[in-house]
Amino acid sequence: MPEEFEVPSPHEQHVEHTTHHAHAKGDSFASKIAVMTAIMATVGALMSYQAGSTESEAAMDKNNAAIQKTEAANEWNYYQAKSSRQNLSELASHLPGLDSAHYVAEARRYAEQKEEARKKAETLELQAREWDEKSEQVLHQHHRWAQAMTAIQIAISLAAITLLTRKEWLRRVSFGAAGLGVMLGSLAWLHI
Repeated sequence: MPEEFEVPSPHEQHVEHTTHHAHAKGDSFASKIAVMTAIMATVGALMSYQAGSTESEAAMDKNNAAIQKTEAANEWNYYQAKSSRQNLSELASHLPGLDSAHYVAEARRYAEQKEEARKKAETLELQAREWDEKSEQVLHQHHRWAQAMTAIQIAISLAAITLLTRKEWLRRVSFGAAGLGVMLGSLAWLHI
């Protein structure tokens, strides 16, 4: 019966040799990369949560601005209606045969109501602008969180490649990307 034997390739021999030595003496390089990756994944998850949270907050603020704008438009429509009634009352006060005093009083009443509507509409417009500004600030913060999260994801990918290639320079680049992610996350946290 012919004997079968396998001739391992040089690559297989290298992988087996590296694996054997790594298990024999404890692979601190791989352990450090694994811990670093776990920490980066945790930080990335926190950043992802913050990015989603700020995105939702920006959308809510924008929605509040839209509500205020709609209410302001309603008040301006009310203002226009009172203006039209005031104009008609002023016109009627000058027509012969009608109770002039009644229409003058009506014109004054419409003018007062119109002024109240104007003030309310301007206040609502101011509130809408404030909501819009807040939304823009929170959206900027969201972008910072998203940038930080992207840098952390790149660092994790580089750490995986580092583990496969065992290149020290690549590990430093991974640390750099993680540092950039932490810096961007800090800027987001500080609203910068």
